[in-house]
Amino acid sequence: MLDLQELDARAALLRHQRSHLPELAEIEQLQTTRTEADNQARDARMVVDDLTEEQAKIDADVEQARTRRTRDQDRVDQGAISNPKDLQRMLSELESLHRRITTLEDQELDVMQQVENAQKELDSLAAQVVAADERLAALSASRDDKTGAIDRELDAVAKERAPIVAGLPADLIALYDRLCELKGGVGAAPLRARQCGGCQLSLDAAELATIKAAADDEVIRCEECQRILVRTAESGL
Repeated sequence: MLDLQELDARAALLRHQRSHLPELAEIEQLQTTRTEADNQARDARMVVDDLTEEQAKIDADVEQARTRRTRDQDRVDQGAISNPKDLQRMLSELESLHRRITTLEDQELDVMQQVENAQKELDSLAAQVVAADERLAALSASRDDKTGAIDRELDAVAKERAPIVAGLPADLIALYDRLCELKGGVGAAPLRARQCGGCQLSLDAAELATIKAAADDEVIRCEECQRILVRTAESGL
């Protein structure tokens, strides 16, 4: 029975180790960080696209204004406009075009700077996502390796446990399993130096006398914690 308890304690420790691998906590935290960076990258990409579209529109407006200015300036330079009023109006329009082109070029430079800054932000966030993916891949591989090793140990414990269970009465195993569930995984404990190995309390003389008088195959239980007490050479009986 103590061999069974020892194996079950070993299995419980292995399962605890498997569920508390350091990689698991880092993976969870990194997945959250990656999701945040990915969401920010998506927003940054939208900003870059919007600014790029705005820049293209300003570029088109500048080109259109320049084309018109060149055409009108050529007409003036070639003397194609002879009417003084028309010429004056054309010169005025050329001045307006020049101011508009200057304004558009300033806007274009400003938007170009915004695009550059937004692209840097996007590149930084994209790099964070890539780095997170690489780290997640490494952590997942390490987790899988450790989990696999623990599972192999658990399989070995299960194989060692099976013949022990087969050699014990079914009703005793049922009692032991129920106690394990109720008592934090410890259903059986040794009686050593007149003390229960489960609750660590000493037994009084009357209890010890009862246990000493019991048959070797009788199931003894601690009066205090109700665990199965296994008599040993060190029980002090």
